[in-house]
Amino acid sequence: MYNSPHQFQPLLPSEGLQERLAPKVREILDHSTQLWTGLHPATALKLRVLTRSINSYYSNRIEQQETHPLNIERALAKEFSNNPDTATRQRLAIAHVEAEKCLEKQLNQSGHALSLDIAVSAHQELYGRFPEQDRISPNGIAIEGGVIRTQNVQVGRHVAPAWESVPAFIAAWDQTYNKNWAAHDLLIAAACAHHRFTWVHPFTDGNGRVSRLQTQLALLPITRGLWSVNRGLARNVDQYYQYLAYADSPRQGDLDGRGNLSEKGLVSWIDVFLENCLAQVKFQREMLSVTHIKLRIQALVTFLSTQNAGIRIEAILPLLHLFIAGPLCRGNFAQMTGLSERTARRLISALLKEGLIRSEISRAQIEIGFPLKHLNCLFPNLYPEANT
Repeated sequence: MYNSPHQFQPLLPSEGLQERLAPKVREILDHSTQLWTGLHPATALKLRVLTRSINSYYSNRIEQQETHPLNIERALAKEFSNNPDTATRQRLAIAHVEAEKCLEKQLNQSGHALSLDIAVSAHQELYGRFPEQDRISPNGIAIEGGVIRTQNVQVGRHVAPAWESVPAFIAAWDQTYNKNWAAHDLLIAAACAHHRFTWVHPFTDGNGRVSRLQTQLALLPITRGLWSVNRGLARNVDQYYQYLAYADSPRQGDLDGRGNLSEKGLVSWIDVFLENCLAQVKFQREMLSVTHIKLRIQALVTFLSTQNAGIRIEAILPLLHLFIAGPLCRGNFAQMTGLSERTARRLISALLKEGLIRSEISRAQIEIGFPLKHLNCLFPNLYPEANT
C-alpha cells in the first residue's frame, strides 16, 4: 500500500528526456499559434462554445456514459428526455459544460489550472450539479462534490494510496504542478499532472473526469479553447488507458530514472499525450483553413438553395465574411448579397431559421452560426457523432 509521497516520484521527467520531447512540443505550439491568430475573435468565441460540448461528449464517452450531441444541445436548452437513462446522461453532459465555463471564470480571476484548488473546484462543480440519484458510485457510495475519499480503492490492477495518506500525496502534487508554466513546459507538466492525479485517485469517484477537465483548462493558454484533448483521447480509449497503466509501473532498473515509479513509463505516456495533442491541433487547423471553409460554405448553401426557397447562393460571400472578418450589421450583410432589400430580408430570415447566422435582437449585428444539423458539412469529422 502506498503511503508516502516519495512513492509516486518522478513527478516530472529529467531535463534530458524533456529535451527529447521538445521538438514535438514546439510543433504543437507552432500549429496552435497559427490556428488562433488566423481567426477573428468572434468566430473563435463561437468555436470555443462548440468545443465545450465536444469536451463534454468525449470525456463522458471515455466513461461509457455519452449521450447524443443532439441531446446535449436539447439539455442546454433545458429540454430533457423522458427516458431516465438518457436524461441522466444529459445531466452529466451539461454538468461538464457548465463546470468548464465556471472554472474558466475562476481561472481568469486568480490561480493556476494545475492546482489542488482547481481540482477540488472541478469536482464540486461537476457533482454539485448532479441530483442525488446521479451521485451514486458504481459501488453504491454517495459522492459529495470536492470531498477527498476516506476509504481505500483499487482501479483495475492499480491499488491507489492508502486513504489516510491522500492529503500528503495531493499536497506534493500541488507543490510540483501549481506554477505559472511557460508554454513550452506546460504541455509536459499537464501530461504528468494528469497521470499522477489519477494515480493518487483523491476522490471516491470522478477522478478521470476531473483530470480531463483540469487538463483542458490548463492548456487554454495554448489551445485557446479551439481544439479538444478529450476528442483525441476518446478516439483511442484503449491506448489512453494502456499508457496511463504503463506510467503506473514501478522503476525498471538503474537506467529507469531515480524515482519509485518508472520514468520510461511516464515519458511514454507524455509522448502519447503529445502525439494526441499534435494530431488534434493539426486536424483543427486544416479544418478551419479559409480555403476549406469557403468550399464547404459554398457546398452547403448550394445544397440548401435546392431545398429551401428562402436560401440563395448570394449568401455565400457574406457568410464567408462573417467567418473571416466577424459580425456585420444587417444592412451591410444585405448589401453584400447584391439582392433587393425585400429578397435580402427573406434570405436573412431563412439563414436565421437554419442557424447559419445568429442575431440576439432584430436590429443587432449578425454573427456566424455553427448549427448542429449542419456541423458535419461545415466541419467534416470534427464531431461526426452529431450527424448520426
